[in-house]
Amino acid sequence: MSNEGANQTASPAGGPVSMDRATADLDQFITFAIGDDQYGVDIMAVREIKGWSQICALPRQPDYMRGVLNLRGVMVPIVDLRCRFGQGMTEATPLHIVMVVQIDGRPVGLLADRVLDIVNVEPSKIQAVPRVAEVTRIDFLSGLVTVESGMIALIDLSRLLAMAVHDGADLAPVQQGSAAA
Repeated sequence: MSNEGANQTASPAGGPVSMDRATADLDQFITFAIGDDQYGVDIMAVREIKGWSQICALPRQPDYMRGVLNLRGVMVPIVDLRCRFGQGMTEATPLHIVMVVQIDGRPVGLLADRVLDIVNVEPSKIQAVPRVAEVTRIDFLSGLVTVESGMIALIDLSRLLAMAVHDGADLAPVQQGSAAA
């Protein structure tokens, strides 16, 4: 007998179940880098990861709103995460990536340096972000996870978008038929 089915368990009907029960209880995140910092987003929110390509800049937008990308007929706003996190503008090259995520039913592109990995995390291992003062700059973080390669800051995408809207980056011009959150 081979080890190919080693992670499978029997279903009540006697057939194999493709997902290990332990894996079913884990949260999955796609991790990416901005400089030396590691971040993660819920894998279920990620729709596509693509290389950097030309975008159309829009006038009178904050610096972190790089413009829009026409993705198969859908205008997707692109948020420069390095700039949004106060680390200056990304000098985007073809080596940079755009993660297209779904936030409150809207596609949004997140510009980052590179994708790192997919990590499985036990929900009990996610630690709260320490609050030293009332700082809205970190309100988009939902938790911290320690892994072999360091620490991953987990991003709450709905808060990241809410943060952008409240700071004056109204994404409504690039949305089609959706109400503001």
